[in-house]
Amino acid sequence: MAKNEGPRINNEITARTCRLIGVDGSQLGLFGVRDAQRIADEQNLDLVEIAPNAEPPVCKVMDYRKFKYEQDRKAKAARKKQVRVEVKEMKFRPKIDVGDYTTKKNHVMRFLRKGARVKVTIMFRGREMAHPEQGLNVLERLAQDLKPYATVEQQPKMEGRNMHMLVAPIKGAFDEKAVEGDAESEKEN
Repeated sequence: MAKNEGPRINNEITARTCRLIGVDGSQLGLFGVRDAQRIADEQNLDLVEIAPNAEPPVCKVMDYRKFKYEQDRKAKAARKKQVRVEVKEMKFRPKIDVGDYTTKKNHVMRFLRKGARVKVTIMFRGREMAHPEQGLNVLERLAQDLKPYATVEQQPKMEGRNMHMLVAPIKGAFDEKAVEGDAESEKEN
């Protein structure tokens, strides 16, 4: 009744001999598995197979529940530190007006400030498809405006009736510039 996940412990170990490591990490030498199990039992601890593919397998005397608990805590801490990069989307039109452009650009800046990547989409309708350069101009203007804060990860590309561009924030760009930018936007208002 061997478990699928984790190392084999105590009676689950199938090898006849093993290289034994003590509780303190010292090498005790080669032992038969029964003798190693007896040593672990005398200390009220578990015999854990930590390197099953070695020749002979390496086993360690330890408190398996405590070891498993520590592993779970480390895994939880690693998951907590993981950064999930979001991809937000902002849609523009090729004939966007200055006020709308500014508002949407500020939304893109807000997403970038929070560390998200932004997929900028230009949507074409009807006869606008005949002039994709207008959409390209909007994307190039946006890329130019965002240059101090973001890099273009994916150049503008046409897909059906839409044109896409992907921008990602530059690390540290908002640290000192955010204070200046906020002060400038307050002056404008």
